Amino acid sequence: MAIRNFGIGGAAAPVPLALVLLTLALSACVSAPVERPGSSGGMAPPPAVQYSRSQPLFGLEAKDLTARFGEPRLDIRDRTVRKLQYLTAGGRCVLDAYLYATARGREPTVTHIDTRLTNGQEVDPASCGIR
Repeated sequence: MAIRNFGIGGAAAPVPLALVLLTLALSACVSAPVERPGSSGGMAPPPAVQYSRSQPLFGLEAKDLTARFGEPRLDIRDRTVRKLQYLTAGGRCVLDAYLYATARGREPTVTHIDTRLTNGQEVDPASCGIR
């Protein structure tokens, strides 16, 4: 079986089915980019100075959060960010604190927080006793 290819001038030139299938099969062999150790691997996070400084807990280090809320429920570390999660307001609220290093060689500090009820509903930090 051949597929007809209507090129310039409208003349039909047969294209063997095997060639079409081979082209499709080879196109599936394309691999995703490989991230090499030490490479940036994508976009860097925005500098910490771009975040609002009026947020509660802004600028605190992990040890400060632990002193205030106890041991974190989750401690997730990535190359550029550390996420600490705490239960607050007697276990009624979830606090996610995101810490980034503001300068090379400095201890990461809180640059952003999210608060929500344990059912997932977003809530103001003040409602969770965070000021």
